[in-house]
Amino acid sequence: MILIVVKFPVKPSHAEHWPEIVRDFTEATRAEPGNKFFEWSRSLDDPHEYVLVEGFDDDAAEAHVTSAHFQAAISPHGPMHNALAATPRIISHTIDAEGWDEMGEMKVS
Repeated sequence: MILIVVKFPVKPSHAEHWPEIVRDFTEATRAEPGNKFFEWSRSLDDPHEYVLVEGFDDDAAEAHVTSAHFQAAISPHGPMHNALAATPRIISHTIDAEGWDEMGEMKVS
C-alpha cells in the first residue's frame, strides 16, 4: 500500500472554508479504483494547517496523479492553490499493509 501524509498550510482567510474548497477533489479521489482512504484532519497546534492521510493500492498512484481532478486540484489557477499560504509538505512511502489495523498497545472493550 502507498501511504501518503500531506500537510497543507492554508491562508487564515480560507481556513474555515477549506473542507468546502477540497470537497469535489476529496469525493472524486475517494471514488477512484484503488483508493483505500482519503481523510482530512485539522491540526490541533495550528488552526491554519490541514493534514491529509491517504492510502492507495500500489498500482493506483499513477492513475491518481494523472486524473483530471488531481490536475485541477494542483492547478496554479485552482481554488486549492489560491487558498494555500505555502507549498504543502508530503511524506509518501510504500508500506507492507493493506489498510488500518487495530492498535496492539491499546484495546477498548
